[in-house]
Amino acid sequence: MHTITLIPGDGIGPEISSAMVKVVESTGVEIKWDIQYAGEEIYLKEGNPLPDKVIDSIKKNKVAIKGPITTPVGTGFRSVNVTLRQELDLYACVRPCKSFKGVNTKYENVDLVIIRENTEDLYAGVEFKKGEKDTLDLIDFISLKTGKKIREDSGISIKPISVFGTERIVKFAFEYARKNGRKKVTAVHKANIMKHTDGLFLEVARQVASRYPDIEFEDKIVDNMCMQLVLKPELYDVLVLPNLYGDIISDLAAGLIGGLGLAPGANIGDEYAVFEPTHGSAPKYKGLNKVNPFAIILSAVMMLKHLGEDEAANKIQRAVAEIIEEGKFVTYDMKSPNDPNPPVGTQEVAEALVKKIKSY
Repeated sequence: MHTITLIPGDGIGPEISSAMVKVVESTGVEIKWDIQYAGEEIYLKEGNPLPDKVIDSIKKNKVAIKGPITTPVGTGFRSVNVTLRQELDLYACVRPCKSFKGVNTKYENVDLVIIRENTEDLYAGVEFKKGEKDTLDLIDFISLKTGKKIREDSGISIKPISVFGTERIVKFAFEYARKNGRKKVTAVHKANIMKHTDGLFLEVARQVASRYPDIEFEDKIVDNMCMQLVLKPELYDVLVLPNLYGDIISDLAAGLIGGLGLAPGANIGDEYAVFEPTHGSAPKYKGLNKVNPFAIILSAVMMLKHLGEDEAANKIQRAVAEIIEEGKFVTYDMKSPNDPNPPVGTQEVAEALVKKIKSY
């Protein structure tokens, strides 16, 4: 019996979470769901988007899966996702991007894994608001120490990248490659410009790579990496990146396989793991039974493998691949223009997967 924290999320989150639960339970794995609430809706009720009881639940159960959570733009409401990663030291964000037959995309046979450092870089939350005294003092300090002028009407974000944070994420990437039969790790950076942050990331990545002679290693500048992924994604395998680049590149990679609706994710630390789809909460589709649940279901596949339930995970993965290739029980976003069969809803996708799984 596994006890798992389930955070349904906002917008479409509860619907796709419900679909995921049906699919996971159909494998026969015994799970007790510890349901907790975080995000915009609980913020409106309690004034806190991430109540302490949510963190306590994850610490107790060690494993959680969550639906997408709304983070309003430009407000004081901090990202629940970022806070969870920092509070639980979930330093590795793992986002596989793998092609499925039957998806209408320009690419075939894409099989990438994005491994993103989750706690440092520009997402560390070290920010200074425009016009405040501390910000103006910082601007004066920078001018005094470097001679560089920053406009007084600037907001400032600090970009910390450490030896410790880089070493453990690059080591995680190489260990992941070994465990999963991957052949190459590519470190992505902008070391040609940011020599003391991205330059440090690259220096440490090279040091770690020297300990893994069985895995090929290379590095790419981030803008070139974007172009290479669009031109020749088949040449790449595991990518390891600082926080911001990892966020951007993972969406690019998802585009190669048909979109965020097929992009699962995991946030993993030494003690805890939180699994989640890569996409957002899509509030305009809330309650319409319309959206694609595959990303959270594939996130559950990652979760089951993390728990050692490989047989159940493989059944769900197989069922997802077959349902997508058949193309009959998929949502509107996965229908080709010439398909005569109408799309189905979120729960109908789950029911079709359950039927498949039970037939194995």
